[in-house]
Amino acid sequence: MKPLTPVIQQDATGCGLAVIATLTGQPYAQIKTRAAELGIHPEDTRIWSDTDYVYRLAADQGLTLAPTPAPFNDWDCLPDLAIMAIKWRLIEGVPFWHWVVFQRADGQAQVLDSGIRLKHHRRSDLWRIQPKWFIEVRS
Repeated sequence: MKPLTPVIQQDATGCGLAVIATLTGQPYAQIKTRAAELGIHPEDTRIWSDTDYVYRLAADQGLTLAPTPAPFNDWDCLPDLAIMAIKWRLIEGVPFWHWVVFQRADGQAQVLDSGIRLKHHRRSDLWRIQPKWFIEVRS
């Protein structure tokens, strides 16, 4: 599998859009425009707490995801390509997380993190990342 190029989110809550842009190789702005046509807006903070919009946008872009998220147990047990929930936390009883892409390419495991404040978006410091669960990307 060829290494993907991380796409940087342009909105505070745009990590899910950036994940889809990374997986499809499209610019963030293009995915944001299509998401808006589907009623998905990064200003809506509910997208930090719901998997539905990522499933809808992925399907719209021709990606096939596992039907349900799976709990994270170990880096070696991950599929070669997955969307991961990291920085998972509860705020007033509501779960929030940050979306990233996990990819194993050329024998190297890495996390592609769209966070705008990061200096390096291709991360290999897996011991620092604490995933809660993942969604396998099947196509």
